[in-house]
Amino acid sequence: MNNSSFWRIALPILSVSSFLLFWSWYVHTSDVSAFVLPAPETILKALSEMIFDPKLWHHAKITLTEAVSGFVIAVSLGISLGFIMARVPAVEWAMKPFIVLLQLVPKIALAPLFILWFGFGLESKIVIAAALAFFPVFSNALVAFKSVDNGDRDVMTMLQATPLQRLILLDLPTALPVVLTGMEVSVVMAMIGAIVGEFIGGSEGLGYLAVAYLQELAVPELFGVIVVLTLMGLLLYTLIGRLRAWFAPWHASAEKA
Repeated sequence: MNNSSFWRIALPILSVSSFLLFWSWYVHTSDVSAFVLPAPETILKALSEMIFDPKLWHHAKITLTEAVSGFVIAVSLGISLGFIMARVPAVEWAMKPFIVLLQLVPKIALAPLFILWFGFGLESKIVIAAALAFFPVFSNALVAFKSVDNGDRDVMTMLQATPLQRLILLDLPTALPVVLTGMEVSVVMAMIGAIVGEFIGGSEGLGYLAVAYLQELAVPELFGVIVVLTLMGLLLYTLIGRLRAWFAPWHASAEKA
């Protein structure tokens, strides 16, 4: 392990450890109530008990299913529309203002409508997750496909490449690093969408479990749910980051991932 790799691992650990030590010191030396802000060790104890409860993993599975499903839908639609609009200007002129206007509408305000339209099950949470996750992928895909070098396109024309060959050999490899950047933002937004849907109208999922613990004033357990949600989001974000190294190893950003 070289010096750079060592510090890349050590500095995050040191910063998180320092934050937790300060948190613990503040709770134990101030008059803050445990119902408002429990100490980290109290949260860790509650979390260590929760992880052996099948109920936690059942709710975690529900939330993960909603977030990943919404993310997949958002990525599929975002890349497809971005490619079509980049290649057919008339489609971009017709659809982009409509898509931007939809993006300007607060999705959180629309969440109750999605639940009304799609019910209280998984479907409404998936739609909310997809709605929040769509625009980062779409906007990055549109810019990425429009940024393919004209000279490279001329070479593909000279080689008499088919549209499918152009897509696989030129468009996708060129656009992929920028699209993956949008996907990193999108996967976080998908998690937020799933949780918001559970807050508003869920009977399952970690968002619902957090609300249940809040109503019971089980604050350490509530923080435990937040920790689990954070780790799930971090796992998904890291996985998308690793996709950059797997599928776009030639790009400069892959060396820093």
